[in-house]
Amino acid sequence: MKQLHIYLCCGGGLSSGFLAQKARAAAKKEKLDCTVEAKSESEVNQYISKMDILCVGPHYAFRMDAFKKLAEPYGVPVILIPEEIYSMLDGKALLSLVKEKLGM
Repeated sequence: MKQLHIYLCCGGGLSSGFLAQKARAAAKKEKLDCTVEAKSESEVNQYISKMDILCVGPHYAFRMDAFKKLAEPYGVPVILIPEEIYSMLDGKALLSLVKEKLGM
């Protein structure tokens, strides 16, 4: 299986950066070859073609339609990170959500 590229989108990147770090640790434990990166909303355009999935912070729920429209030509699924995963910085739960969405 090729390396999986998971991107988290948020405003400033602090909370999502911590969540990405926790998800990387969970992936390492599972021996899953992936990168997990946090990007700001303004960076999504330049990275969308490199993503396997885009995970959007709960505070950007109002932008989901725009993110989905942007990702559609690339076949990139977009998911909203549930508040409980985001607020608890639960990298393992995020990784499980991603794997479920990607049918892994």
